[in-house]
Amino acid sequence: MLKDALGGYRGTAEEITKGIDRHPEHAEGWYDRANAKSSTGDFTGAVADYTMALKLGLRFREAVMAYGNRAIARAELGEIDGAIEDCSAIIERRPNNKRLLCTAFMQRALLKEKKGDSEGAAGDRKIAALVSPRT
Repeated sequence: MLKDALGGYRGTAEEITKGIDRHPEHAEGWYDRANAKSSTGDFTGAVADYTMALKLGLRFREAVMAYGNRAIARAELGEIDGAIEDCSAIIERRPNNKRLLCTAFMQRALLKEKKGDSEGAAGDRKIAALVSPRT
């Protein structure tokens, strides 16, 4: 599915489901439906679909994006520990995109702060500043 200029995904979750029904082994379909669900506020459904997409196996870039998107959905649902795990999964994969890596550290810092881990949050912010791309 392609994102349109306003940030929405082409095709509804129902339309994408037809493709998943035909090819349930294709991780990309689950990923696309998760994005569609997330864009409509169905964070529970999005988390389930991101999880299935990751289980089936996505390419590196899509996997990193799925972890990030699932972290956002989990945070929306109040699943702070799961969101932290997803940010950590991005960091462990060490993407070459410095902005993405910096964002993962910053988001994890915010989540740690919500849990009351100000020391962990400060550590993540410090690392984010070190990996932050210079512009």
